[in-house]
Amino acid sequence: MKRILGAVLLGIVLLSGCGDIGEQNDSSGRLPGADVNPVPRDRIVNGGTLRWPLPEFPSQWNFHHLNGTKGAVDHVIQGVLPYLMRADEKSVPHPVPEYLESATLKRTKGGQSVTYRLNPRARWSDGRPIGYADFVAQARALSGRDRRYEVSTDSGYRLIKHIEQGPRENDVKVTFTQTYADWRSLFSPLYPAVAYSTPRAFNTGWMNALLVTAGPFKVQRIDRTDKTVTLARDPSWWGPPAKLDRIVYRAMDTSAMPGAFANHEIDLMDIGLDASAMRRVQGVPGTDIRRAGGPDWRHFTFNAASPVLSDVRVRRAVMLGIDREVIARSDLSGLGVPVQTLGNHFYVNTQNGYQDNSAVLGGYDPAQAGRLLDEAGWRQHGKYRAKAGRTLALRFVVPSGVPISAREAELARALLERIGVRVDIQPVPADDALDAHVTKGDFDIVPFSWLGTSFPVSPMRAVYARPHAGRVQQNYSRTGTAAIDAAMDRAIAETDPAKVHDLVNGTDRLIWRQASVLPLYQRPQLVAARADLANMGACGFLEPDYQDIGFTSR
Repeated sequence: MKRILGAVLLGIVLLSGCGDIGEQNDSSGRLPGADVNPVPRDRIVNGGTLRWPLPEFPSQWNFHHLNGTKGAVDHVIQGVLPYLMRADEKSVPHPVPEYLESATLKRTKGGQSVTYRLNPRARWSDGRPIGYADFVAQARALSGRDRRYEVSTDSGYRLIKHIEQGPRENDVKVTFTQTYADWRSLFSPLYPAVAYSTPRAFNTGWMNALLVTAGPFKVQRIDRTDKTVTLARDPSWWGPPAKLDRIVYRAMDTSAMPGAFANHEIDLMDIGLDASAMRRVQGVPGTDIRRAGGPDWRHFTFNAASPVLSDVRVRRAVMLGIDREVIARSDLSGLGVPVQTLGNHFYVNTQNGYQDNSAVLGGYDPAQAGRLLDEAGWRQHGKYRAKAGRTLALRFVVPSGVPISAREAELARALLERIGVRVDIQPVPADDALDAHVTKGDFDIVPFSWLGTSFPVSPMRAVYARPHAGRVQQNYSRTGTAAIDAAMDRAIAETDPAKVHDLVNGTDRLIWRQASVLPLYQRPQLVAARADLANMGACGFLEPDYQDIGFTSR
């Protein structure tokens, strides 16, 4: 379930994807691209309920809203909203035939156009056909031109010049102002025009509700008291009927998931990086541990708008004072997966184009960190450094109930204390971590995992582009440069894969020097599932067909 456009605070993940863990799946020791127990539809039982836990209970169900780009939201809406393209386990996107018959790219003078031929049977739950009006409304809302729309990213949409109705009612032609390699990332998910017709509809219309759907499932109930969302098979779905009768999502602390799984209260769970959870669920009869190389990556974001971290010398010193290998070994201990730090802000280690650009800042060098702090005026006074009577102290915000975040904070505190930096750990409710703290800049350091996608550049533009007029989108570090913006735009406009890799890595080197986001490691996906659950598990880059998820036995 990999589409970012965003992040998952895995507690914090900002998304997580869909044998014995100590063993490797092939002779090379690499994790597979996906591990979902693939089973043909005709071998899956008709009926049944999938009980699926979520690490938080979303209130904003508009995935393109600043506060809606979350893994928990994506898990739900993939079953009820249109995704025109869906990636396979090799991260190659393909048209979803229930929505899109074809998409034809054509180069134009100075740009490009894409003609979408939609499935004429595709309809919203209110009876309207999916088509031109929906494309226009979504492109306008996400273009970034109207600042009243609180969008998570305008990547790609800001390059759309105009949209036309094609010769057939279900043809839509989108013309771009320039070439755009990641055009396949757009309009997935697609929302109905009514949802994006006004800023108010966009910002608040989908709070606590999924008003209109168009998928193999429909929303049966959202219960904020029990923190559950129930999807039921939609008889109006024009594609192959969903195998499951329903999916029941239930929000719970990640620390409670192993017990719920052991008690057969849920049917799958993201083990994350919790070795104790792994040990507990491995012993549950009828359990399958599914694992894949994840597209997501763990990191620390630094708030460059905070008084102390606004100085790039301090940010670089903090990076040099954090031993990433120590944190990676701690996080991945007991999981039977390779320990390797990540040296890139766009590509994960196993992805085409990956290059380690971390250079000096990726290493552990407390001596150099101390010299940088001295240069910035923070002198050692006893245990900690101080300047103008102020102690050098940083607030490390962590979501409560997430052991990995707590351990990372403790390690960071111990490491940074060695260079005279005091770290104050502040646990906050997991449901509020993103909305009440991260997006508002109420932190100095925060740990979470960015979601990986088949499109490593354009979705991440919102993470590294300079904030304008107070709008940070997903740039939670709240800093940037014109050079980084221009470098990302050049990469986004390039269509030659080899040249894209060169441009992206050049951009990545600029971001390393900015010292605002510290990559830690590529996050493996480890999922415990009922052994008879088919077509779901550790998905990697794979985006599953929800209509084909089900069980092979009663």
